[in-house]
Amino acid sequence: MAMEMDHSFTVPVPPERAWDVLLDVERIAPCMPGASVDEFDGEVVTGRIKVKVGPVSLTYRGTAKFTERDPDAKVIVLQASGKETRGAGTASATVRATLEPGGEGTIANMHTTMNVTGRPAQFGRGVMVEVGGKLVEQFAQNLRQLITEDGAAGGNAAATATDEADGGTSAGQAATAVEGEATGTSQDGPGSTQPSPVVPAAATSATPTAQPPAASADSINLVKLVGPALLKRVIPVAVAAAGLALLGRWLFRRGARASRG
Repeated sequence: MAMEMDHSFTVPVPPERAWDVLLDVERIAPCMPGASVDEFDGEVVTGRIKVKVGPVSLTYRGTAKFTERDPDAKVIVLQASGKETRGAGTASATVRATLEPGGEGTIANMHTTMNVTGRPAQFGRGVMVEVGGKLVEQFAQNLRQLITEDGAAGGNAAATATDEADGGTSAGQAATAVEGEATGTSQDGPGSTQPSPVVPAAATSATPTAQPPAASADSINLVKLVGPALLKRVIPVAVAAAGLALLGRWLFRRGARASRG
């Protein structure tokens, strides 16, 4: 079953940063539900993707290769193919992605040409297109979270460095003040009962640690994803079937009455 799909999503960083993020295959692979990377040599990606069709679990193993990377035009073309590890089903796709400025970030436009054989193809082209859209939505959501957490971690690191620098200066000033107070106390003479200076401990604040990116689901649950889509198709068919049954029953009764007359 062959199909073509168009999707777009946004990420909260400029195109130059989005370009670097999208080419970091091992980093962003967990953003796609069910996907994992076994090996990446800079050109060819070897990995797996797990799919659940009801109680049946399928695992596709295959490769993907960048056939075009244009940093000036911000265009990426990826060709991928895979085969079921325990079955005859296959899947292949060519994905062309372009990046362009949009709002306060980057808009990624994707055109995918895909061919699927085996059990997932039994859902039909319309359902598979809807599944593709939902998967892109989940991928984009996880990618935005990953980028946001990376930015927060970078900000925390900078704040920590600044706090450490300020802490060193404050410590030096506190030490100087202590020395001055100690000198003043010694000059008061033996009869002096000045209290010993109290030096407050240096305040330390816990630096938030960036959380790891949201882990992707172990597998793509096609039934869960396409459930609403299937209902959209099943309900009209059921209504039509009921209507035909009622019509047939009415015609049967009319024929029976005519024969009696």
